[in-house]
Amino acid sequence: MPAMMSSTSVGLCGLANEESFRLRILAIVKQVPDSNAAIKVLPDGSGIDFTGLKLVPDPFDEFGIELAVQLREKRSDVTEIVALTLGSEKASEALRVALAMGADVGVHINDPKLESKDEVFAAYVIAEAVKKLGDGFDLILCGKYNIDLDAGAVGPALAEFLDLPHVGAVTALDIAPDGKRFTARRRIEGAEEVVECDLPALLTIEKGLVEPRYPSLPNLMKAKKKPVTVMSTAELPGLEALSAGVRFESISPPPPRPDCKFIDGEPPQMAKELVRLLQQEAKVL
Repeated sequence: MPAMMSSTSVGLCGLANEESFRLRILAIVKQVPDSNAAIKVLPDGSGIDFTGLKLVPDPFDEFGIELAVQLREKRSDVTEIVALTLGSEKASEALRVALAMGADVGVHINDPKLESKDEVFAAYVIAEAVKKLGDGFDLILCGKYNIDLDAGAVGPALAEFLDLPHVGAVTALDIAPDGKRFTARRRIEGAEEVVECDLPALLTIEKGLVEPRYPSLPNLMKAKKKPVTVMSTAELPGLEALSAGVRFESISPPPPRPDCKFIDGEPPQMAKELVRLLQQEAKVL
């Protein structure tokens, strides 16, 4: 049974010794619309209008990249950090940010059709790409969820397809000195759960474990020289006959918010009018 604790601790520890085996890390990164951008829907409701829309690496995926880089800074057995993304040619921009943050090499599954697929389909594609890359990964890191779809399915589904143990929403991580086992902490309602698990494994990362670094201009320039392997879905077996389990029928913007009402007068009259509005117009009392 997992141990239960009443407080949350965040941190990294566990320095590797010279006899520990290698630790090869894969970090998944997705390009998403900037959360501060104004999202517009195409007139036919078939999707988002990406014209002029600012796109960024998903903030939760950046936690995974930063964790991988910090592990390498603290340990001597991290041999390689691979960043992987999928989507159209434009998704390579998110990959370059991951490389500028400290990933060694990139993998881009280049197919614009993947951007309209559900997260379980995307996880299957990533799993087939991981198998094609070969040599295996000891630790796979994903964000807890992506801010565009908010489904949180990529990490758990990817772990299932790769037959790996999965620990979700991790807030603290301690990898043993020999690199064979780790202890992770995750918040649950009213407490904290402590999980012990063998590597290889897949973790989804919660906000607060690490603070992603801002890539410097020199590192962004260096990232352009780092190797990136480009794959097409045609190279991955089994995809030609696979159809997405979820199909997006349409997307519509939320209804416009009603105009705000300002109440004037003395406090007793304002309170009385507020109660009337809540009862008769908002109908929440």
